[in-house]
Amino acid sequence: MESKPPRRINVHQALGGGSVADVLLWKNWYGGVVGLISATTLWCLFEVAGYNPLSFVANVLLLLVVILFFWAKSASLLNRPLPPIPDLEISEEFVAKAADAMQVWINPALSIARDIALGRNLKLFLKVAIGLWIVSFIGSLFNFITLVFIGVLVSLSVPVVYDKFQDHINEQLWVVLGILQVQYRKIDDNLLKKIPISFNKEKKTQ
Repeated sequence: MESKPPRRINVHQALGGGSVADVLLWKNWYGGVVGLISATTLWCLFEVAGYNPLSFVANVLLLLVVILFFWAKSASLLNRPLPPIPDLEISEEFVAKAADAMQVWINPALSIARDIALGRNLKLFLKVAIGLWIVSFIGSLFNFITLVFIGVLVSLSVPVVYDKFQDHINEQLWVVLGILQVQYRKIDDNLLKKIPISFNKEKKTQ
């Protein structure tokens, strides 16, 4: 009996259901346009015009510091209000939330790394090795700025396309997934299961 494709999901909720999801699905047109224009502008500056990212950031910060300094000096001389700069500090609550969010990702990654280092899971090792090879291959095709720009374009296009044509895309993905599963079973039966694994055999002593 063939398995059916997954039911239609709510893409907005899958993306978190907040303002970021509104931007990625173009429900917030202003945010989407600003993000697209900003990413395109930065990519043109660094890739087409040849600006160095570090020099660009340093020059922008230098210009901002100079403007604020002379604004504050002139305001004190002319009895004008100072620049409206809020108190810049990071609260303990924000640090705790950031640490909890990072812990959700870091701990599983460290657990996977430990299992691979101890040779506990050959299949996991192969999956991670293939994944890292794919990342390395993609990284060799593009530099970092271009890769980030492509990531922004994908983020602003794939979710909205998937939301509109989800049923058709799910059917095609299900077919591809079935083919990949068949090929994986062949590799597993003909190769992986024939490799002797004795890494994780630890003798218990008194």
